[in-house]
Amino acid sequence: MPARPTSLRRRLNSLHRNLRGASMVVRAFASTDHPLLAHIIPIRRCNLACTYCNEFDDVSQPVPTGEMFQRVDKLAELGTSVVTISGGEPLLHPQLDDVIGHIRHNGMIAGLITNGYLLVADRIKRLNRAGLEWLQISIDNVSPDEVSKKSLKVLDKKLQLLAEHADFHVNINSVVGGGIPNPQDALTIGKRAVELGFSSTIGIIHDGTGQLQPLNQEERRIYHEMKAMEKSSFTRINAFQDNIAQGLPNDWRCRAGARYLYICEDGLVHYCSQQRGYPAIPLAKYTRDDIRREYLTEKFCAPHCTVSCVHQVSIFDSWRAPQHPASPSVSPVNGDLVQIK
Repeated sequence: MPARPTSLRRRLNSLHRNLRGASMVVRAFASTDHPLLAHIIPIRRCNLACTYCNEFDDVSQPVPTGEMFQRVDKLAELGTSVVTISGGEPLLHPQLDDVIGHIRHNGMIAGLITNGYLLVADRIKRLNRAGLEWLQISIDNVSPDEVSKKSLKVLDKKLQLLAEHADFHVNINSVVGGGIPNPQDALTIGKRAVELGFSSTIGIIHDGTGQLQPLNQEERRIYHEMKAMEKSSFTRINAFQDNIAQGLPNDWRCRAGARYLYICEDGLVHYCSQQRGYPAIPLAKYTRDDIRREYLTEKFCAPHCTVSCVHQVSIFDSWRAPQHPASPSVSPVNGDLVQIK
């Protein structure tokens, strides 16, 4: 269990983070012309090779730190509230702490999604000093298999180190759905996360285009039991998953490209990690006009989307600004958006 000074720092940090979050919620309702969340990729390479994942390679070099700073500055210029660093495996970037510090210097909330393999006590303390505010690790199973090595058996010691040293919030996400042979593992993972003082969420695994994979009866039972364990916070804005669990579409207004931006390692803005290719405008050239266009553009993939972060930020605008279909110059081909010349 964390020592008392660590627990006190964590509570104070949580209070400060919640106050900042509340002010950003007010700002989100007041104006629609700025992103609420951006995912930014400092490196596509990953030290793992989970067979279901389409977000990594094993060759890419880190994005130069100066370019990362420029992208963070641009996100701040656009009025972005939260910047989450993802990958690949972002801990492979040699100047990751500097990027986190630059996010905080610009007044934005700094988050990190990692597989956790590279976490040691000193690395966690460096993340504290950099100003990281929340971290998420997705754990797919209790024991590693041919699909995923992100297992509780491998990562439990890393979780114990986080419980002992991390000043930032930690969320552990487990999954159910297609490709996960032992759905009951999600419960074991969730209970361990809560035992260590972390929050726990459940995700429904998607296919290669971020689309719906309905749950079977046992998976639905585990999903509802996991939902009952979740505490109230922004990451628990996930009522849309109830329809996904039943194989039903959601009727919602996806604000990807506006309230949510996915910036790949090449510095291009995409709808999300599963719909890369449009608008594919360099972040450096992204404008308020681009935000306003995408805010009002209906996304063909929305009814069966399982990408939680986009659902969560779009909830702020669910009742306003009806959307219209995408330009006829944009068409889905095999689940990917392509520009028609």
